[in-house]
Amino acid sequence: MWAIRRASIHLKNRGLCSGSTRICCVKSEITGYYLENNNAGIIDSQGKMLDALVCSRKYHKKSSFSKPYMEICTFSSHAGAKLSVGQDASLDKVDYELTFGSGLSEDELEGSDTETDVGKKDSFRTAGTSAMTKAILADPVALVSKVLDKWVQKGNEVTADEASKTMFYLRKRRMYFKALQLSEWLDSTGNLELTERNYASRVDLIAKTRGMFKAEEYIKQIPESFRGELIYRCLLAHSVFARDEKKSEEYFNKMKNMFPLSCFACDQMLLMYKRTDRKKIGDVLSLMDKQNIKASIFTYQILIDVKGQTGDITGMEQVLETMKCNGLEPSSYIQASLSRHYATVGLKDKAEAVLKELEGDDLKTKRWVCRYLLPIYASLGREDEVERIWKVCESDPRLSECLSAIEAWGKLKRIEDAEAIFDRMLKIVKRPSPKHYTPLLNIYTNHNMLAKGKDLVAQMAETGSIDFPVVWDALVRLHVKAGEVEKAEYILKMAVQRRRGRPIATSYLTILDHYAKIGDVRNSEEVFLEMRRVGFPARSRSYRSLLYAYVNAETPAYGFAERLRGDNVVPTKEIGLLLAQLDSFRKPTVPEVAELLKM
Repeated sequence: MWAIRRASIHLKNRGLCSGSTRICCVKSEITGYYLENNNAGIIDSQGKMLDALVCSRKYHKKSSFSKPYMEICTFSSHAGAKLSVGQDASLDKVDYELTFGSGLSEDELEGSDTETDVGKKDSFRTAGTSAMTKAILADPVALVSKVLDKWVQKGNEVTADEASKTMFYLRKRRMYFKALQLSEWLDSTGNLELTERNYASRVDLIAKTRGMFKAEEYIKQIPESFRGELIYRCLLAHSVFARDEKKSEEYFNKMKNMFPLSCFACDQMLLMYKRTDRKKIGDVLSLMDKQNIKASIFTYQILIDVKGQTGDITGMEQVLETMKCNGLEPSSYIQASLSRHYATVGLKDKAEAVLKELEGDDLKTKRWVCRYLLPIYASLGREDEVERIWKVCESDPRLSECLSAIEAWGKLKRIEDAEAIFDRMLKIVKRPSPKHYTPLLNIYTNHNMLAKGKDLVAQMAETGSIDFPVVWDALVRLHVKAGEVEKAEYILKMAVQRRRGRPIATSYLTILDHYAKIGDVRNSEEVFLEMRRVGFPARSRSYRSLLYAYVNAETPAYGFAERLRGDNVVPTKEIGLLLAQLDSFRKPTVPEVAELLKM
């Protein structure tokens, strides 16, 4: 552990360089805006049912959005936290998402895939739909409790295996409301004995569907004997996912005082600080060293990513060597991260060597690595390799491979090939979600194809796939590149007002960078303050853009040193140069003028 800490110690000196639900409401103004430009009048669509809520959807030219029924958060909590009911081991897969990971993002979580992992997932996927699941799906409007009461009255028996398959199916399909209703029904009927893992699963579902406040309230109802570490792991993981640094530190300290400190909790904080404040990573590593906590594969995964993202290739290789010395082999995700970081800094030979090692001797037996190989080879400009790998997948492509191929062809500027794969994918996917549209939308954004981008967004609006932060970010970049900054700001404004999730920081930074480039100090300050209002603390990155606005406007800036100190931001070298440049625009103060007159 000391070797890892030593390899990462200089990070202290570095700055920070949804299960969705439809509620009974009219469509958002964001959706209405795009439909207004593509469809005249009012378009009626068939009502869409999710969980127990009937959602009749109408697209208006101008609409309002009622207050959300509940806050939504999609997240998978803890690796290895499988739900069990009674003593039946078959229910280990009932909470499959809880086994997915450790608070990592979707791509990071996928990094845990091995050939064995993929086989397990496939076995779950092909296990078949249980009778209980079929009963719930047959009546999507009714509450799960009413459906299952009737189902039991017909002579059906509630078994651990039935509950396991049904819970897994609902979670896998992100039908979290129904999964929560199922959990509540099992508790109220007393059909199965509940354990700490069951209560942890309930906390996870409540946090996903009703928000963290409701999850915290529910914990008070859990019997003291079942209120163990696993319960608080769920809360910590959700806080990290939401990038709520204050809450994450609160839960971490509470867990540290109540239970022996675990590697899971430390990994969560490393992930949090990787996203928010890398200077604090060294503190977590020091704590792990003092507590003699052995690093996990996720610990190394996070540190390798941090090193690579800061351009410290030597440090990244040191972390990798330390991991191997401790008996851990790099996962597919780590190998992909290594090659991606090598490619970013121009070390093409090293990147290709890692990719060849990742691919192995027979790509057909390691199909799951194709999703990594395609975009990385594209970033290296290896069009021939992208074509070779896609031929392996083309006859029967998986969803992840389609998404990676779209991204890869976009990087190689083969837009028509990306569109062809996208059209093919939509024929397979019955209910497309934002992740299916975002790669192509990013391509249109990066290549300034505004007309095609708007057409795609209108298509997304019709399928209800527009109200997500990652989509808002693509829309913001699309409009800013087209010179429609006011529309980009409007999208973020409506997203915040309607509370359908918080926009990501890069969306605001895109607009801030635009105003900084043209020297618009007033609007730059407004965007800077808006970021703070929605919950993003001031960082060196946002201050840098704000300072550029003053420099490009050739306007003096007063009190910036105090502002930086007040926000606990350590000035980078670039910020120091900008401050020095701003001094040349500053008018002398009265005391300074008086001093000059005395001379």
